[in-house]
Amino acid sequence: MRIATYNVEWMNALFDDDGQPLADDAPSARYGISRGAQLDALGIVFTALDADAILIVEAPDQNRRRSTVAALQALARGFDLRTGTAVVGFANETEQEIALLYDPAAVTARHDPRGTFAGKKGSGAAPRFDGTFLIDLDIDATPDLVKFSKPPLELAMAGPGGREFRMIGVHVKSKAPYGAATPDEIMRRSIANRRKQLAQCIWLRQRVDEHLAAGDPLIVLGDFNDGPGLDEYERLFGRSGIEVVLGSDRPISERLYDPNAHVAHLGPGVARPTTARFYNAASKCYLTALLDYIMVSPGLMARRPAWRVWHPFDDPAIYKVPELREALLTASDHFPVTLDIEL
Repeated sequence: MRIATYNVEWMNALFDDDGQPLADDAPSARYGISRGAQLDALGIVFTALDADAILIVEAPDQNRRRSTVAALQALARGFDLRTGTAVVGFANETEQEIALLYDPAAVTARHDPRGTFAGKKGSGAAPRFDGTFLIDLDIDATPDLVKFSKPPLELAMAGPGGREFRMIGVHVKSKAPYGAATPDEIMRRSIANRRKQLAQCIWLRQRVDEHLAAGDPLIVLGDFNDGPGLDEYERLFGRSGIEVVLGSDRPISERLYDPNAHVAHLGPGVARPTTARFYNAASKCYLTALLDYIMVSPGLMARRPAWRVWHPFDDPAIYKVPELREALLTASDHFPVTLDIEL
């Protein structure tokens, strides 16, 4: 079975309110790329991935006027993809949903959130992801209230032969100090964002602990906006959000595993994979980062897992296929990550 995670930049802008793809020459939300060009590129990428299930980060909007499921299933029909069924979890207000597009002949999936809903007062005991988490972020003996702007998508899955497993799709808060102008403001906002990002990862890790204690085969995947050593503020907190979710300080039986995260842990002098590519207008060049992961529980390590980052410049097989290489650069500022595993 092949499972993928793919952050598609501003996918919502590619569909009308009826969920129909806007395959025209009007500009997409990606700089210098039309909606038609981005859609065509996505068709090439999804076809090449040939995945049984694809977690889509920044999926089309879900609200009273728009349907994430309708848009994704229309896209699948338009490109004759076998991943023709979609499921979405709790809607959010960012126009960037978390959804799963999957092949119903290969796998079944349903939204299955865990935890008790916690309202404005919050709870410190792994509440449902659309609620409020209570945690002391700044060690001032006063609990802080944390919410997910994009609640993780919890899925009950069943693969070939009915083998059941769990998946949690995530889009954790960015640590970038958007909107900050002065150095002091940049520092304050960066630290505040880092605290919230870390709190979300602690909340997520509590849910991971529950599944591991229950013996559930578990896959946690998506865009974490984080990685070991990604910024200087990590030193203030002692560890990255990724290390928290992985359980890097836990016994092996309690750790999740992702080989790309493992390489990143080896230190700044070690070449690490990258899954995203952003243009920096100030330096007039591209910056790269490792942001997207697929983590598996210890029991799944016996299922011959194999990871691949579909980076057009780092993967020689992809680079040799000009159509796919260009499609990956056109479709999004992130590249897909896939997991092939015997389920």
